[in-house]
Amino acid sequence: MRLCVCLVLLSFTLCASADLSFVRRGGQFVRDAVGGAWDMLRAYRDMREANYVGADKYFHARGNYDAARRGPGGAWAARVISDARENWQGSWSGRGAEDTRADQEANAWGRNGGDPNRYRPRGLPSKY
Repeated sequence: MRLCVCLVLLSFTLCASADLSFVRRGGQFVRDAVGGAWDMLRAYRDMREANYVGADKYFHARGNYDAARRGPGGAWAARVISDARENWQGSWSGRGAEDTRADQEANAWGRNGGDPNRYRPRGLPSKY
């Protein structure tokens, strides 16, 4: 019995002194990814609300930019969501490879820290 108690106390001591930074980093990655997914959803909702011809590249770039600013998890979420959407769009919507290529260019521009306003069309309300 004493041996079990000693082993339990030793385990607690070792766990308390262990470097758990990888757990914190993993948790931060997940928080960034969730926040990045939210940024992408917000940009999509704004795009649908604005319903402005020629503005979709701006919203692609803005969603990716906002998500990537959160950190590696946000950039990962932006890439996964953008790629999934473009794969679906290219396969099912019939918009074509050229539109998909242009969307992916805007996605990468925003994800790499480029100013989304590069794609902002004239006349788009300042709300966006």
